[in-house]
Amino acid sequence: MTGTRKQQIDKETWNKMSFYIDIVVFAIIAICIYLLIQHSYSAGLNSGTPLEAQEWFTIAGIVAFLAICLTWIFFRLYRYRGEIEKRY
Repeated sequence: MTGTRKQQIDKETWNKMSFYIDIVVFAIIAICIYLLIQHSYSAGLNSGTPLEAQEWFTIAGIVAFLAICLTWIFFRLYRYRGEIEKRY
């Protein structure tokens, strides 16, 4: 056990993989925004009915998931901002 090392990913492979992860996250953000608009409209149409409460819970879940995705994007933006500034 003393001579074992963790297998690490080289920087180029990690940059390529994280680019694909970012593309998926942007697609998830677009889907969340579409669902948020759709459920908000539905909540407005069903005002005063028991279905309205269910729509608001769905909206709250979508907003929470959207917040997580946007946090990921902003984290990556500020983390790699320093590397971009070093190049120029």
